[in-house]
Amino acid sequence: MRMRSSKRHLVITVVGVFLAWLVGGTGTAGAQAASPGTVVKYQGSLHNVKYVYATAEPVARLKPGDILDTNTLDCFGDAIKKPGDTLSMAPGDNPLTGPFFIEGAEPGDTLAVKILELEVNGDQGVGALGPGFGALNATNYTPMLNPALPEKIWFYPIDHATHMATFQALDSKFSVKIPLHPFLGCIGVAPTGGEARSSIVPAEFGGNMDAPEASVGNTVYFPVNVKGGLLYLGDGHAAMGDGEVAGAAIEVPLRARVQVDVLKGHKIHWPRFENGQAIMAVGAYRPVDDALRIAFTELVAWIHEDYGLSDLDAYELLGKVAKLHLTEMVDPNYVVVASIEKKYLPAKTK
Repeated sequence: MRMRSSKRHLVITVVGVFLAWLVGGTGTAGAQAASPGTVVKYQGSLHNVKYVYATAEPVARLKPGDILDTNTLDCFGDAIKKPGDTLSMAPGDNPLTGPFFIEGAEPGDTLAVKILELEVNGDQGVGALGPGFGALNATNYTPMLNPALPEKIWFYPIDHATHMATFQALDSKFSVKIPLHPFLGCIGVAPTGGEARSSIVPAEFGGNMDAPEASVGNTVYFPVNVKGGLLYLGDGHAAMGDGEVAGAAIEVPLRARVQVDVLKGHKIHWPRFENGQAIMAVGAYRPVDDALRIAFTELVAWIHEDYGLSDLDAYELLGKVAKLHLTEMVDPNYVVVASIEKKYLPAKTK
């Protein structure tokens, strides 16, 4: 997301998730099937969250194959609960749960994180407009002469039985139901070179990608930049439109279960997603055309390495069947996910 409860939960699960993992749910070159391991539980709270992706003391350690059972706060630190509350009440932007140290992960490896289960951890989500943030607002990066848009906050009742949220207009009686698609707006690892990067930023390490692809049934891959990888999670979303143009999704706290694996000696440069139907590569930068170029360059390289097509054949094929998803255009970097369905690819070569 942005810059600056009841026990009934929506539970999204993967049927036969361990079987799916073992029979090839992760197909990146060098991947080894991760047998279900220990469940490691960790409770995030306002007192232990972080606001940067960085090399920091881990809050827990996992081995390849282990399952992390944890929670995330919403992007406002769960501070906005009722009409009259303001954005200034948020203690920070996009609080992160973690970091989690993955045994055996070293620079030059790839960290695989399979998303097993996400639960919307409450009965209400929050949406907001804030001055200086949003695709149609004046910002530090795109200054304008017109006055800033006013701060506005919307509350979204969540019906766990029907898996719907309700949008209620502030300036009329109009309302409409929105299907839920829970995902992690923030998921990433410690950056390279000892950097500390804001939880608002998406980049090579993942971060605030605001990608609905970070949802149940998908595996996300990250380059390992430091020993242990140091995985962070946060910024739960119940649903979001492409581009996150107003600066916020339906912001919610989540409970999450993910399984981790380490792909030894397999180096990637940017995050990737995969499921049984498609492979997906991430690009994050400004302007958006450079984000697109990063994503497609990574996808060409993935197809060449894992499926054996030449770079130019892969490039030509993508020109005919690729899909492009602009996940957000409101953060310091814009994020594009380029994908191709596996039905268009030859058999894997490695």
